[in-house]
Amino acid sequence: MNDCDRLDQLAWLIEDLSDMSGGSIILIEGRKDREALDFLRIAAESIEVQKEGGPQRAAERVFESGKEAIILTDWDSKGDEIAKSLEQNLYSLGVRYDTDMRDKLRALCMKDVKDIQSLPSLYRRLEHICGRPPQKDYGAGYR
Repeated sequence: MNDCDRLDQLAWLIEDLSDMSGGSIILIEGRKDREALDFLRIAAESIEVQKEGGPQRAAERVFESGKEAIILTDWDSKGDEIAKSLEQNLYSLGVRYDTDMRDKLRALCMKDVKDIQSLPSLYRRLEHICGRPPQKDYGAGYR
């Protein structure tokens, strides 16, 4: 897959994530991940797992909300551990969750980036390589 195809795929995944997130809470690792989602215009409710007190407490918050969860941790070893723990905790509480989006992003992006916070930089780089005008309104944090 060439870079322009990857950009198209990334844009579709971001759009899908935005669409999915209406009735779900996105579980992310930290503040920089939230900033990346904001940059990508994914305005969904999110929980920063580390800030919340870890996977168990984050899963309990999702349970209390009555919503589903989208697990969107990094695809490094720490992110894998957090994702697995979230899955176990959500399952034990009977909360429906999605890991497909994380898996798709990992497959598409892992040769370039290993975390959610780097998605805006990858998106911008691919736009530049493909000679496309920026589709996102880049805020102060992602130049």
